[in-house]
Amino acid sequence: MDTLTRMRAFIDVVEAEGFSAAARRTGRSKALLSKYVRELEDDLGALLLNRTTRQFSLTEAGHTYFRTAADILKEIDNLADLVRENNADLKGRLRVSVPRTFIDADVGQSLIDFAKQHPDVSLDIVAEDRFVDLIEESFDLAIRITKLEDSGMIARKLCDFRVYACATPDYVAKHGPLNHPQDLVGKPVIIDTNVRSHNNIRFQDQSGGLISVPVTGPLEVNTPQATLRAARAGLGLAMVPDFIALPHIRSGEMVSLFEDYIVKDRGIYAVYPHRRYLPAKVRVFVDFLSSWFRKV
Repeated sequence: MDTLTRMRAFIDVVEAEGFSAAARRTGRSKALLSKYVRELEDDLGALLLNRTTRQFSLTEAGHTYFRTAADILKEIDNLADLVRENNADLKGRLRVSVPRTFIDADVGQSLIDFAKQHPDVSLDIVAEDRFVDLIEESFDLAIRITKLEDSGMIARKLCDFRVYACATPDYVAKHGPLNHPQDLVGKPVIIDTNVRSHNNIRFQDQSGGLISVPVTGPLEVNTPQATLRAARAGLGLAMVPDFIALPHIRSGEMVSLFEDYIVKDRGIYAVYPHRRYLPAKVRVFVDFLSSWFRKV
């Protein structure tokens, strides 16, 4: 029996957190998986798994072997994808981390359009606002709305991104004049708690210096859609992503304020780990999104 088969059996067992669960997931018998793992341990001369009837855990050697073996097998699978690319349609599972803000907005249609165009790719979208660990949590890539920083990952910019400070015309008439960000001090602001400095709004002056404005308001919520709804109801000013705010600004329902002071160093990026062999499905997915955003 070859080493790769035993290695895959070991990884299947670890990821499923047990032999029985791995057997159900892979369609192999529990006895066969146990045999493969035992042979792997014999070859290595090391115990990888602690086995009891009630407990399953990795040994220290098992932890070390699992991390490296998983990377090796992914590289092998990616190489196979690369070779097959020109001879077959794209297939397989693509696990993507996406901010809730993105998937719930109109730009989330980009993912739906990809799924329609590539029906043999199983798109597994996990929507949450935290920055996931792509390698540890087994994601193929992530969509991130951020200021790009060196993270040891490959990042491809899909489009520019900015926020708008927006409020209703009635709000501006009641609380104006609002010509400088500091004019917001003491005025009602809807606070998006997803923003790290949510009790301070950061603006930028003409020389690039930081302007930090302390704010308070009648509502704190962790979704930009809700902050926009509150602002539309006249409860306060809101800082809202462009792909959510623009339709309401263009219609005249909302007014954009402090445009000369808005920070403009953000973007929407596709981020994925460094791989010697980039999976074809990842490259095609990123190419699709890049093309999709150029058209909107």
